[in-house]
Amino acid sequence: MVITPQSLQGMYVGFKVLYDQAYNESPVQYERIVMKVPSATRESTYAWLGQIPNMKEWIGSREVQNIIAHNYTIKNKTYELTIQIPVNDIADDQIGVYSPIVSEMGMSAKKHPDSIVFDLLGHGFQEKCYDKMPFFSENHPYNKGHDTWSNMGTKKLSAVSYAEARCKMMTVMGDNGRPLNIVPDLLVVSPQNEAVARELLFADLIAGSTNVNKATCELLVVPELSAYPEQWYLLCTKRYIKPLIFQEREKPKLVCKNKDTDDNVFFDDQVIYGIKGRYNVGFGLWQLAYGSTGKDSETVESKPENDGEL
Repeated sequence: MVITPQSLQGMYVGFKVLYDQAYNESPVQYERIVMKVPSATRESTYAWLGQIPNMKEWIGSREVQNIIAHNYTIKNKTYELTIQIPVNDIADDQIGVYSPIVSEMGMSAKKHPDSIVFDLLGHGFQEKCYDKMPFFSENHPYNKGHDTWSNMGTKKLSAVSYAEARCKMMTVMGDNGRPLNIVPDLLVVSPQNEAVARELLFADLIAGSTNVNKATCELLVVPELSAYPEQWYLLCTKRYIKPLIFQEREKPKLVCKNKDTDDNVFFDDQVIYGIKGRYNVGFGLWQLAYGSTGKDSETVESKPENDGEL
């Protein structure tokens, strides 16, 4: 290939088509559990978090449900991915060698939110949410701070622990003392917990007994959670507010430095392609999630041994 500004621009256009195609076609999982929020500044504050408004009978004057400001702020971060291609490879018509790399860049850009979203979920037992408590905590304040509620467990995934978590979520109360009508619909597990989760949700029988938990929610197996093998999460994802927030300032975009006057071309004989995106993730409502560390086995009440006496 003869190196000209036109040929270099044509190569960029071709690579951008590959990048866009891979970006658009790559499947992601994070969108199932996040509320996507566009961002117009370097950070956004979600003062309304913690409020799930409920209708009530109108008696006398309207009762205004005050929005308590929690000052939960998500700051956007900048992410990048950059490669360089020798100009000589372009001159020797080796562009096709780099086409798969550009496609992989598009896939990486699309799937990167999976990494940060599920990593935050994995750290939910330490990272704090809007009420200054860890997202999964035994002491979330509610009822205007007069009571606490737990959305955290420690038991391994089983029929018993799953049923306990489901009941816990469906009975969580709002500040008015009424149930919030939360119904979990998604069980999220690591690949190491997949077999247990599939039996729990899809088998007709478990240990010879009817599986009462069958089809009570959907299953999401997340490779990014392999670093948290025993943890499991039960989420409500059918409401307008979601368990997590994905805040997007700039969608990842492919750009290049390929002009003869660019330093990388003039001094290093390299063309540079790079991606830049600005976004971040944070916690939404803890009421829509239950998480277990999975560290403890089920406790079984011990029965007295029969010593042969009647």
